[in-house]
Amino acid sequence: MLRFALSRALSLALSLVVASVVIFAVIEVIPGDPASYMLGLNATPEAVAALRDQLGLTGSLPVRYFAWAGGMLTGDFGISYTYKVPVADLVAQRLWISLPLALYALALSTLIAFPVGLIAAARRGSVTDYGIMGATQLGIAVPNFWFAMLLVLVFAVNLRWFSAGGFPGWEGGPLPALKALTLPAIALALPQASILARVTRSALIETLSQDYIRTARAKGLSRRQATTRHGLRNAMIPVLTIIGLQFSFLLAGAIIIENVFFLPGLGRLIFQGITQRDLIVVESLVMLLVFAVILVTFLVDLAYAVVDPRLRRRA
Repeated sequence: MLRFALSRALSLALSLVVASVVIFAVIEVIPGDPASYMLGLNATPEAVAALRDQLGLTGSLPVRYFAWAGGMLTGDFGISYTYKVPVADLVAQRLWISLPLALYALALSTLIAFPVGLIAAARRGSVTDYGIMGATQLGIAVPNFWFAMLLVLVFAVNLRWFSAGGFPGWEGGPLPALKALTLPAIALALPQASILARVTRSALIETLSQDYIRTARAKGLSRRQATTRHGLRNAMIPVLTIIGLQFSFLLAGAIIIENVFFLPGLGRLIFQGITQRDLIVVESLVMLLVFAVILVTFLVDLAYAVVDPRLRRRA
C-alpha cells in the first residue's frame, strides 16, 4: 500500500510541475505582455513599465517562473491588481463558500444516485428501470443554470422558502448559511446525480452478471443480499472515478451557478478576474484548482486500492 501511495504521489508532483509550466506559458504568450493586457490598449508606456515592475515582470522567464512557483509553495500568490489585497486572502474568503457548496452538492448527489442506481440495476428491464433512466436522461439534458433559475422562481419568488441569492456568512450560524447554499447545491447536484445513478446502474449490472454473484445466489443469498454484500463493493471503482471528477467539477466549475445566486465564491472570483483583466488572480486560482483536481484524483486512486486489493499487489 505504501509503494502504491508513493507512486501516485510522485505522479501528482510531476503533474503539478507540468501544469504550472503550462499555466505560466499561457500567461506569457498573451499578445504584448501581462501588464499591457491588464491595463488595456490605451495605457501609457510609463504605466505599463510601472506595472511590469510591480508585478515582477522585468526578469528573465526562468527567474520569473521560479519566483512565481516558489511563491505558490510558500502561500504567496501575489497581490491582486483589482482588489489591492493579497490573492491568498481573497482565496481564503471565497473558499469558505465554494468548498461547503461543493461538499453539500456532492453529498446530495451521492445520496440521490446510490439508491436510485441500485433500484434500477435490481429491477433491470422493468417499468421502474425505464422510468429512472428517462428521469436521469432529462436531468443530464437540462442545463443546471436553467434549473437554478426555475428553483429561484418556485422556492424563492413564489413560495418564499429561500432567498433568491446572496450569502449571509458563517458568522450568523451554520443554519442560515446552509439554507442560503441549499438551492445552489440542489441545482448543482441533480445533473451530477443523474450521471452518477446511470454509472452506478451500469457498474452493478455488469457486476451482477459475474460468476461469484451466481455462486452467492446458489449458496442461498437473496438477490438483494448478493447485490449489497458482494456486488456493490466490486462496482465501486467506476463510481469512485465519477465521484472524484464530480467533486473537482463542483469546486472549479460552479461559475455560472455562483453568478446566478450571487455567491461570492471562487467561481465568481475567477469570472471577475477575467472580466477585469486581473491575471494575477486568474493565474493563481487556476493553479490552485488544478492542484485540487490532481489531489482529488490522488485520493480516488488511494480509494481504489482500499476497495480493490489487487491494485496494491500490482503496485
